[in-house]
Amino acid sequence: MKALVDRIFDINAHTFDELALEVYRFQFERVQIYRRFCESLRKTPSSVSAVSDIPFLPIEFFKSYEVIRRDAVPVKVFESSGTTGTIPSKHYVADTGIYERSFLQGFKQFYGEPSGFTILALLPSYLERGNSSLIYMADTLIKLSGKTESGFFLNEFEKLRDILLGLKARNEKVILLGVTFALLDFAEMFKADFPDLIVMETGGMKGKRDELTREEVHEMLCTAFGVSKLHSEYGMTELLSQAYSKGYGIFETVPWMKIVTRDVYDPLRLQEADKVGAVNVIDLANLYSCSFIATNDLAKVNENGSFEMLGRMDNAEIRGCNLMVL
Repeated sequence: MKALVDRIFDINAHTFDELALEVYRFQFERVQIYRRFCESLRKTPSSVSAVSDIPFLPIEFFKSYEVIRRDAVPVKVFESSGTTGTIPSKHYVADTGIYERSFLQGFKQFYGEPSGFTILALLPSYLERGNSSLIYMADTLIKLSGKTESGFFLNEFEKLRDILLGLKARNEKVILLGVTFALLDFAEMFKADFPDLIVMETGGMKGKRDELTREEVHEMLCTAFGVSKLHSEYGMTELLSQAYSKGYGIFETVPWMKIVTRDVYDPLRLQEADKVGAVNVIDLANLYSCSFIATNDLAKVNENGSFEMLGRMDNAEIRGCNLMVL
């Protein structure tokens, strides 16, 4: 098992498809709910010979089922925040070491060692829960940064502003990681004027504010913090890997993660690059749950594998994509 995990994190473009098929076969045999889903579509290992043949499990299954290897005992259960009245997703994690390896290796790929930054996390809606995968990741990065000022902020905007101004005066390298609505709330109260600051939004209004376009959000935050571009993190409760954008809404993935799109009204048909479609995620770090997930996000994937998030499907489109309920 360890050898397969090691191979996932040593993957490259030439070995991705072969390893993805191996992970599919592994999960077909060991993840009961995924096997039942595949069998209902008549997509068994005998008929799946290419990555394009692999079925993607609708993300809603994480709300109703324990998506985990049948002989595994979860050591952690990550839960989505959702909105009032909705059922949260639960990700039963058999090995948090794989999650840590995934997000640390990914962070280093895009930004370098956490010890090179002061990391400030403005994540109020997540801090109010104790089972957020984002909080788990941020807490680990904060500890590894080793900086006195690194830490979480709930609604202490004035304290955060003072820390930012002090770090700016000392020419420190800083990452401000924040949920979108909280960053906007801060931006309406204070101006930081910190051109070298990395402002990284994690998405989501969570019903706290009116929805804005990506362009509107980026313009407001860039103006408030005095930065030329906004960074973004794309992740979710059901995944153990993240994609990052260093500006202009263009995301790139880690080598063991891949984004493809499907036809909005024909969920079994994958699309070619440069077309808008619903997002299917391959996250091989999800070895002990499901690595092939059909989300309700919309995106356009470029020829080089980068992608641009374009929002979420409406209810009619989601209903059209849900073929079955086991």
